[in-house]
Amino acid sequence: MRRKELEITDRVEIDEIIKSVEICRLGLSDNGMPYIVPVNFGYTGGIVYIHCAPKGRKLDILKENDNVCIEFEGLHELIESDKACDWGVKYSSVIGFGKGEIVTDPDGKREGLLAVMSQYSDSSYEFSEDELKTVSIIKITLTELTGKKRA
Repeated sequence: MRRKELEITDRVEIDEIIKSVEICRLGLSDNGMPYIVPVNFGYTGGIVYIHCAPKGRKLDILKENDNVCIEFEGLHELIESDKACDWGVKYSSVIGFGKGEIVTDPDGKREGLLAVMSQYSDSSYEFSEDELKTVSIIKITLTELTGKKRA
């Protein structure tokens, strides 16, 4: 990281940023071309779960290349100035790299859906076998996380 004074090295703080955001961006490589998409997600213990339709571009790409990048953007605030070059932004962000896989077993799908729902709600949920058959879950095992913040 070029600006070491902005780097977040505390894993607890990184996890807090991830748990505080509602949307993340999933980056994939489609035959050498970048593909990025905003998604809802769940995060638990270094694993990111993404809920999606049973068919689609994300899944097609992931079947060919399981390397992923994921970005979480937290607090942000525009800092205005009288001088154009003095404008800035307060922010926090986390970038992660890892391997993605498509979860096929019902218990794994249930675990992923529960993680997604716990990202947004404190309520408890149950999922029927029919519901589990109609969704896909992408499980991303993170191998690297970096955080950055400008307060």
